Amino acid sequence: MDGLEKSGSQERGGTATVRGACLLTVVSPRKDEGNSPTGIIGRHLARQLLALGRQVRVLAEPDQCDGWPGTVEVVEGSVTRPLERARAFDGVEAVFLAGAHPLTVRDALGLARNAGARKIVLLSSHGPEYEEAHPPETWFWLAIEKAVERSGMAWTHIRPSAVMGAVTEGTYPATGSDWAETIRSAGVVREAFLDRGHYPFIHEEDLAAVVAAALNGDGHTGKVIEAVGLPLSTRSRVRSIATALGRDITAVESAPDESRMTWRRRGWPEGAIDVTLYALEEYGARFAELTQWTLGQRPTVQDVIGRPLRSYDDWVRENIDCFR
Repeated sequence: MDGLEKSGSQERGGTATVRGACLLTVVSPRKDEGNSPTGIIGRHLARQLLALGRQVRVLAEPDQCDGWPGTVEVVEGSVTRPLERARAFDGVEAVFLAGAHPLTVRDALGLARNAGARKIVLLSSHGPEYEEAHPPETWFWLAIEKAVERSGMAWTHIRPSAVMGAVTEGTYPATGSDWAETIRSAGVVREAFLDRGHYPFIHEEDLAAVVAAALNGDGHTGKVIEAVGLPLSTRSRVRSIATALGRDITAVESAPDESRMTWRRRGWPEGAIDVTLYALEEYGARFAELTQWTLGQRPTVQDVIGRPLRSYDDWVRENIDCFR
């Protein structure tokens, strides 16, 4: 698609909205550490924004152009090469910036600012607080955050924990990424830190709701929202899947190096494997402390979205066909 796919105005209460469009950027799945599944989050976000009466446009890489609600305008292209699809920014009031790259993020921000956008909500990561201790030339997430802060537009950074639906899109983290296949074929899960490992997850619908709140109000301007879910044990995640399937799943603990080799064969980069193994062990060893850190974040995700968080059991029931 070279241009915009035109659609009718989204209506609410019989009156067509006159507010500017929200632009959502979506990239192909990335396995590098800290990358969230932009396609899954974006589709949930699009539906939520439409329900709020907002116009939605998507700048999506080719394999992410399908599966959007019919009233969404879709532009095929990439936020990592924004100048190639400058028209995607026309008339945009707010941008959900996901999948940006430090080398080209200023181009995207310039297009948004020149088009009259007043707000940028960035899907960031938990990398910036660690990158700050290193030379600026090595920054990735922090470089993107700094560019957004200096853009001249109102901004909100969202740093999520791992997304439950990452396993269906093939994005970070590596834990659980082969379970659908091994459960379907052999009814088994093999993974390191099976008995003591924990990992924090948030439902993609809840994360999308955090983004929607930041896009639609000014209460979170200039803030970092830690959109984090509580750490879940590996055993509890397996048990949730088994309960939903109505049959047992054999769980076998692997040595960390065995999981490393399995994930490496599946295309995971070493950095993502290192961080996954570290987090599984760290959240298990410091469970009480890190749980308290999650509970102590202000605002909480529940404060932002105004309802209880969806559970891993909820997610499994919604996606159980992946494991059949």
